[in-house]
Amino acid sequence: MRRAIRRHLTEKLGARTSRPFNQLLALKGISEGARRQAALAERLLVDAPAASRLVDRLEEDGLVLRRAGEDRRCVRLELTAAGERELSYLVDALRELDGELGEYLPASEVTELQRLMGKLQEGLVTRQSGDGAPPTDGCE
Repeated sequence: MRRAIRRHLTEKLGARTSRPFNQLLALKGISEGARRQAALAERLLVDAPAASRLVDRLEEDGLVLRRAGEDRRCVRLELTAAGERELSYLVDALRELDGELGEYLPASEVTELQRLMGKLQEGLVTRQSGDGAPPTDGCE
């Protein structure tokens, strides 16, 4: 299912941007609160060096800024206006996809699917952290 959705979104996005899908997902992650590279790596299910390379590329392209965090070892990630524009292509495609779900499932089933997926995600996050709190690396 994940592959089918990703393929469908990639086709939709191809007419709007040449930005790779994983870069758009990184922008989405940053916009939704993954302000540190470690948090972004965890969200994207990649290792720290891959997340660093991804952020390097986004920064080179003027889509992301690295800002000093609370201490020297922490860096906070922020989207630029150009990053927000690129992210809007993904957000629009996701909205369209949500609308298309109505072709296959009635609204009540879409609502139930969202509820069940949220429940699974919450359970897995709780299990992963051991106490329900999101993992932290000491940077706030």
